[in-house]
Amino acid sequence: MDNLKKIIIALCFSMSLSLSARGQFVSELGPSASPCCMPHVAAQLANELTDWNQMGRYHADDMRLERAPAVQGRVVFLGDSITDGWDLAKYFPGKPYVNRGISGQTTPQMLARMYADVIHLHPAAFILLAGTNDIAGNTGPETQEMVEDNIRAMCELAASNNIKVILCLLTPISDYTRKQSDQRPPADILSLNHWIESYAPDVHAQIADYYAALVDDKGMLREGYSDDGLHPNAKGYELLAPVAEAAIEAALK
Repeated sequence: MDNLKKIIIALCFSMSLSLSARGQFVSELGPSASPCCMPHVAAQLANELTDWNQMGRYHADDMRLERAPAVQGRVVFLGDSITDGWDLAKYFPGKPYVNRGISGQTTPQMLARMYADVIHLHPAAFILLAGTNDIAGNTGPETQEMVEDNIRAMCELAASNNIKVILCLLTPISDYTRKQSDQRPPADILSLNHWIESYAPDVHAQIADYYAALVDDKGMLREGYSDDGLHPNAKGYELLAPVAEAAIEAALK
């Protein structure tokens, strides 16, 4: 292994440790101090990460759908691992729903994918579940306003292309099986959800209240509906499916 690869691995490891130590929105975002060599190492690392937004993940399928005849009532599900792990064909049989979730993604990455993975597919609507990984700091620290701006930009792009918008409230987390609240403080989830609810009328968006579907009386993700306190299991998706379907029907009326 050459020295460059060792440096990249060490940098990735140190970054993962710093991001996994704690996650939450920051009140202010300022420049961080770095060693003199850090910009050079970061530039080398950036050259290695040629698809940071994972535009290639769905490229072939996007091209297939673009070449195919238009489908009435198509809905694109855009999101992170909670969307990525959802078998839409199983929970919405016969529906022209397209899954464009990518595990671990944050709102800036999804924003970069809006044209390729949503707009160019000419859906009637898109349903967005995003923000939990921003809170966790998966792609670096963010203020809540930064996340709001990314969501706002995605909604405005959709609306300007005559695509109906459905905004999902973030799902709760729990510490019942694994400690999740350090990475995703419930207060930050509630704060972003309150903003999403208040913003939705601005773009005539429907709300899919995933939070209410999964939360228990302690403000946590219901025990037994997730295996890790973050991702819904089969029972969890069974609760989310009718919420999504009702919001899609309302949006497409």
